[in-house]
Amino acid sequence: MKQIKKEEKTKKSFRLSVKVVFCTIYLIVVFILAYCAFYLYQEQRQPTPWERVRSTQDYTYIDIDKMSEKFARVDDDKNVHFIIDEEKKGSLHIYLLVIDKSDYAKYKKIIDYSYGRTKEKPESVRAVGYPVKISDDLKELTIKNYKKFVSLENKVELSHENFDEYLTDTYLDTTKEVTYNFNWIVVVLLALDAVLIFLVIITILDKDRLVDEVVELEEKRRSLRK
Repeated sequence: MKQIKKEEKTKKSFRLSVKVVFCTIYLIVVFILAYCAFYLYQEQRQPTPWERVRSTQDYTYIDIDKMSEKFARVDDDKNVHFIIDEEKKGSLHIYLLVIDKSDYAKYKKIIDYSYGRTKEKPESVRAVGYPVKISDDLKELTIKNYKKFVSLENKVELSHENFDEYLTDTYLDTTKEVTYNFNWIVVVLLALDAVLIFLVIITILDKDRLVDEVVELEEKRRSLRK
């Protein structure tokens, strides 16, 4: 009788140990998958540098060091400016930026410095938005106004032939609403997390067949040793 009770106690103790191990494994994997899903979700929400843009769907940014006054409009509330991104190595990258006229104050210090109205150089301003194809009309206005802002030291004569080479064929539009593409990888990771959490619950409730199989194998191993 005592031997039977001892065996039952041993069996329960072993089963509890197996459940703890299984739950621990499940929870570790849940944490890893949740972290990966969160990382991918956050990564998707972060804008990529302008030079890495591959399509007009890419959420992107440019760090502005100099900026012109508006020289054109794409509609009544959206103004077009030249901007310069100065790399540490000293080369200039010139682009077009479209902002809502109500956002002018955000860039005013940069604009004032660009025209010599202030001596102290302000910190770069990050403009975030989406690439938009430059229309023929805007391209024409850009060519006409290019030399009014770009320094005289720049000997490039902008034309229709070399336009895309020096200013690219898109401008950065900061007025478009941010949209996020559906990420199936994140959905799959969260679905796997849900399955694992379900397995944790059924293991705690003593309904996990894997636990049963492990316990049965251990019982067979012990019976063979007797």
